[in-house]
Amino acid sequence: MVDRPPIIYLNNAATTWPKPPEVLEAVRQSLALPVFGSGRTTGSQGEDYITLAREALASLLAADPPEHVVFTSNATDSLNILIQGFLAGSEAGCHVLTTELDHNSVLRPLHELAQQGRIRLTVLPFEDGTVHPDTVEAAVTPDTRLMVTAHGSNVLGSVQDVTRIGEILHDHGISFIVDGAQTAGHIPIDLRALPVDAYVFTGHKGLFGIPGTGGFYVRDPEAVLPVRYGGTGTDSFSLFHPREMPERFESWTHNYPGLAALAAGVNYIASVGVEKIAEKAERQVTLLIEELKKEPNITVYNEHPALPIVSFNIRGMENDDVGFILARAYGIVARTGLHCAPLVHRAIDDGIGSVRLSLSWFTTDEECRIAAGAVREIAHHADSSVCSP
Repeated sequence: MVDRPPIIYLNNAATTWPKPPEVLEAVRQSLALPVFGSGRTTGSQGEDYITLAREALASLLAADPPEHVVFTSNATDSLNILIQGFLAGSEAGCHVLTTELDHNSVLRPLHELAQQGRIRLTVLPFEDGTVHPDTVEAAVTPDTRLMVTAHGSNVLGSVQDVTRIGEILHDHGISFIVDGAQTAGHIPIDLRALPVDAYVFTGHKGLFGIPGTGGFYVRDPEAVLPVRYGGTGTDSFSLFHPREMPERFESWTHNYPGLAALAAGVNYIASVGVEKIAEKAERQVTLLIEELKKEPNITVYNEHPALPIVSFNIRGMENDDVGFILARAYGIVARTGLHCAPLVHRAIDDGIGSVRLSLSWFTTDEECRIAAGAVREIAHHADSSVCSP
């Protein structure tokens, strides 16, 4: 049997691993006892994980009131609900803004609506990893109704100036949805201060939850028409869906194990301190990039990311091949390809994609050094091959 190296997991921008022990224990406990849902079941055999998770998220994100935190399946689900809901009352053909930095979870719903003739869509370019607020203001037209954009890029690790962008949009009466899939849990978020109308999160990334959880915070629920209807366990004599929060947008049986995990993950972050998590990430990503830059045929696409994400390519090699070697020879789990963000890659690497290393709180300095050394070793051999006659 061939000895394999231990796993170094650097694909946390997709799904974090490992999870805190508290998260795993919360899932176990949630499955060990009968499901308890306030208003849906009698008895008190289990925890009210829905409320625990809602209050934990509201505290972490400074989302007020907690009832405006809505749970869904993930960020993609949330974005679809919000995009459809914000536009439901708008005139056909109204104008919507997004950016080249965005993930397909934003781009695809909007392009579908544009193809159907329901909206006119403008996709804004970026420079040095961000979309300048002046670019946003210049793109606004009298019929602009909505802007949807990522808070943090899952390719470049850059963070948008959503404060200034939001101020500009609100001056023009335009609604603003921010996709926080890459920022929640990684950097401090204060939704009391941010001028956003909705902020989207997912459970399985920086919040240390498990797949199948996510949601959004909405500032004014009346501005978003529900697009799903069903059973809530409340006001069941009515044949119309409740308009109260959070039932206005939650028409399903909740993922109780997932919300147990999410509550535990968010409480773990609170116990560590999100500022401390951000500081460690900044130090480690600097270490990693400085090591990669020592090899001249490695191209790092953002040398100063605000998030623990490093995307690069090696001259003369396909990024998929680099990822294969990292996994098989070094036990390093990375991500390769377009990362569901095709317009970013069209701008930075002519659409070939990249290798992405993404860190978490559990990534060690030694793992960063080993990963950087492995990439440099691969790059060195590639350079020798390219240069040899």
